[in-house]
Amino acid sequence: MLIKGYRIPLFTSLILWAILWEIVGHTGLGLILPPLTKIFTRMVEIVPTKSFLDALYITGKSFFLGNLIAIAIGIPMGVLMGRVKTADALILPWVNLFLSAPLSALVPVIMVLAGIGEVTIVLTVVLFAIWIIVLNARAGVLNIPPSLVEMSRSFGATRYQSFVNIYVWAALPEILAGIRLGMIRAVKGVVIGQLLISVVGFGTLFELYAAHFLMEHFWALILVIFAFAFSINEALAWTERRFKYFASSR
Repeated sequence: MLIKGYRIPLFTSLILWAILWEIVGHTGLGLILPPLTKIFTRMVEIVPTKSFLDALYITGKSFFLGNLIAIAIGIPMGVLMGRVKTADALILPWVNLFLSAPLSALVPVIMVLAGIGEVTIVLTVVLFAIWIIVLNARAGVLNIPPSLVEMSRSFGATRYQSFVNIYVWAALPEILAGIRLGMIRAVKGVVIGQLLISVVGFGTLFELYAAHFLMEHFWALILVIFAFAFSINEALAWTERRFKYFASSR
């Protein structure tokens, strides 16, 4: 970011917001929005505790399992939509519908079908993550040059060989972008699932802190979740940049 010819680091805005938060925390709003320094102090206190580590394990298990299912289903579905027009015409309207719909309203439906427990939370994560993965995989396949597909056919490649060696690799930049966006949406899905379906993991801590009005602990937990989502985004964005040559070589 350039301001009057001077390059300003991107994290400067975060520092300014942190200073503003600290100032507001020392005013009358301190009961709802405590000073950031106190929140970081609470964060250091609660992260090593057994209750937090247990909650992190439960939440992380549901999060990663749901994402694995979303990736395993979403990528092949997106490739199928990109290569078969009939499948694309049948599936695309539903994908767009679920992507734009308020998915939180569908959580009670999942509860009726799967009950109250970890399975429902995992399905909620899948519901939040899968649609953007499908669309990005579809977009990547649609951008594959026809010459690559014709070459695979001329060499007698099977559909499985074409999928593994042509479609996935040629569409890899878009697929990685879809996985990154899907995992970010999945963070919201797992938190909603643990708050609305079965109060476990981080949902238990949120309920405990809110019930006892422990706002410093409450905001510390929110910042931990934000840091987790930001770390996933940056790690996958770095992976995308590492595979940029696939896009250029197409």
